[in-house]
Amino acid sequence: MPVPPPPHPSGARPPVIPRSLVPKHVAVVMDGNGRWANARGLPRTAGHAAGEASLLDVVAGAIEIGVTHVSAYAFSTENWKRSPEEVRFLMGFNRDVLRRRRDLMNSWGVRVRWAGRRPRLWKSVIDELEEAERVTAGNDTCTLTMCVNYGGRAEIADAAKAIAREVAAGRLDPEKVTEKTVARYLDEPELPDVDLFLRSSGEQRISNFMIWQSAYAELVFLDEPWPDVDRRHLWRAVEDYAHRDRRFGRAIDKAAGADLTAGAAAEGLDPGR
Repeated sequence: MPVPPPPHPSGARPPVIPRSLVPKHVAVVMDGNGRWANARGLPRTAGHAAGEASLLDVVAGAIEIGVTHVSAYAFSTENWKRSPEEVRFLMGFNRDVLRRRRDLMNSWGVRVRWAGRRPRLWKSVIDELEEAERVTAGNDTCTLTMCVNYGGRAEIADAAKAIAREVAAGRLDPEKVTEKTVARYLDEPELPDVDLFLRSSGEQRISNFMIWQSAYAELVFLDEPWPDVDRRHLWRAVEDYAHRDRRFGRAIDKAAGADLTAGAAAEGLDPGR
């Protein structure tokens, strides 16, 4: 049986929100590590190291409030453009975080998944990702998808190539390719669409993260850099989400509805029929 994560040191508890209004899938862009470090006269790598505790606390908060999927942008396909020193640190850091935290996540009932490309990724990182997937495969409290060497456009391009191969082999009719077809060929086809997209450090863009899955996501941007974020920030974002009107393209003409109701009443009809 999974054990609940420890409460926040402040004693804070999650807000009471109806289950139907809690997002199932939260995508997280963990931005601002380097700026947090630079503001303290530290190397950028110190900011990445400090962000480990934030990710753990946000996952704990997700479990407490009932979020079932968290996807974390750990290393993008564009991050290879950073300095060789920072890339080496991030590769080793992602590997070591998985090794250090795998058993803790497993004890909380977290299932760890990996989304991203294999090429260029260190074999030791792939080994740790796959081992974490194997060890936690039976868990269902919350799914943490580590997005390592991941890019939204790359994911869609890879899906398109896979679909093209199926069409060329005669196993798929191109006239029957739909949005559901594309979704089946994404890195993690079992992932539900993103409900809440959360980014730290004041930047207001999605930066090529889960662009297919986030088509109807609600966006929340935090001013705090990632190392200063904890589960309380997630809970406030969930409260914000719960108050938003999600229509998915639908609309209600309240003025027209009022006219119809008034007209029905004048005719002695039941406006509810």
